[in-house]
Amino acid sequence: MSGLIYDAVIVGGGPAGLAAAVSAYDTGAHRLLILERDSRLGGILLQCIHNGFGLHYFGEELTGPEYAGRFVKQAEERGIEYKVNTMVVSIDKAEDFEEAGLGASISAGGTEHVVTAMNSADGLMFLRTRAVILATGCRERTRGALVIPGTRPAGIFTAGSAQRFVNIDGYLPGRKIVILGSGDIGLIMARRLTLEGCDVKLVCEVMPYSAGLSRNMTQCLENFRIPLRLNTTVTEIYGRERVEGVTIAKVDAGRRAVPGTEEFIECDTLLLSVGLIPENEVSTGIGVHMDPVTKGPSVNQRMETSVPGIFACGNSVHVHDLVDFVTNSSLLAGRCAAEYAAAAAEKRPSAVQGKHAVVIPIRPGDRVRYTVPQQLDMDDEFTSEAAAAQQESVNTAAVSAAGADTVVPKVRIMFRSTDVYRGVTISVYSGSDRIFSKKARIVRPGEMQTAEIPVSALVNVTAPLTVSIETPEDTID
Repeated sequence: MSGLIYDAVIVGGGPAGLAAAVSAYDTGAHRLLILERDSRLGGILLQCIHNGFGLHYFGEELTGPEYAGRFVKQAEERGIEYKVNTMVVSIDKAEDFEEAGLGASISAGGTEHVVTAMNSADGLMFLRTRAVILATGCRERTRGALVIPGTRPAGIFTAGSAQRFVNIDGYLPGRKIVILGSGDIGLIMARRLTLEGCDVKLVCEVMPYSAGLSRNMTQCLENFRIPLRLNTTVTEIYGRERVEGVTIAKVDAGRRAVPGTEEFIECDTLLLSVGLIPENEVSTGIGVHMDPVTKGPSVNQRMETSVPGIFACGNSVHVHDLVDFVTNSSLLAGRCAAEYAAAAAEKRPSAVQGKHAVVIPIRPGDRVRYTVPQQLDMDDEFTSEAAAAQQESVNTAAVSAAGADTVVPKVRIMFRSTDVYRGVTISVYSGSDRIFSKKARIVRPGEMQTAEIPVSALVNVTAPLTVSIETPEDTID
């Protein structure tokens, strides 16, 4: 085992891992290692050749490879070490590694964890690190998760697989296409395949609303006159060697097929865009608490998981709408991981032991499906920051009144609605006290919402926080 102790090991070299590594380096953690299982850095963005990336973060429209390339360049300019074609086998606490007899004095020098990884060049590696950042992304649901009756012919793909075939490998998955699910990848592939000369018959969505962004609905379906059928699903697949067609049917409120509404659609390809699941096999192996709704790790306001020193970011926590939002959460995770590593190196008990004075749960309320983060850790560092922010509030108010720019520290809560609602108020309560509210013209399950709460408003919080979406009917006596 190498005597080198990394400040942080980043699992995943996609947009989340790259942003986290750059942020950690800029915060002072210079001994970093990115582990990527693919043959090059960049992740899923390498196959996303359409534009629309970077509008929020860079202020300009980029393609996926261009967006990824900017962060790859930043990582290389900083000299951040990385290994590609590398698979992470497990992550262990340093003391558990010692107790298993796999190494002596592993925890010396502030080592918190041991990352076991392997590749063809280095073989099996045991990497000592003070912090770990999980940036493993997400994977697509497959036909096996849907249990669609019928045969098992060729021609059934996830939308992401089809995207790779077309944009990287140069192969068309088929000519007559039916798409099940209206996730963003499915909508984008409907447009992409149409541009390649394919006949996209229709897009079916089992829910009464689209799962994708409204801009993708317009740019990918409406502009190309591709039909979208809501409350509709595929009930059977036909074909022996190759897909020959599918049966679609309307569904009721319980998402069960309605008898008598069946319709046969001739096609040679079925694409599935039926949702994404955070990829977290490594996380569960070390005992990270998982959110049953997001399927990702539960995190606090620093993107730290239930295991001290293990941070998570990007789509491994929950599925984001835009890579710009992935970048924001990853920058936070990288900065906080670097701060944790510095404290661990100095053996400061507050960081090394991972103990917090008070844990405030953050819960989904009315019409909210989930929240991220799931808790607020009111440790000494945060309460001091909140108290300082509260003390500065008078000064910043005066500066703002004078027209100068101010930077107010905030905690960002991300969440999704359970349905489509119009003319709503987004509120955050501490017990029965409302500490935050804002108006929203419309909220959709396919578009992530945020509530940015000033840290100064949280200094005296003791009750659980609840995020709710309130409709006009809620205020009627």
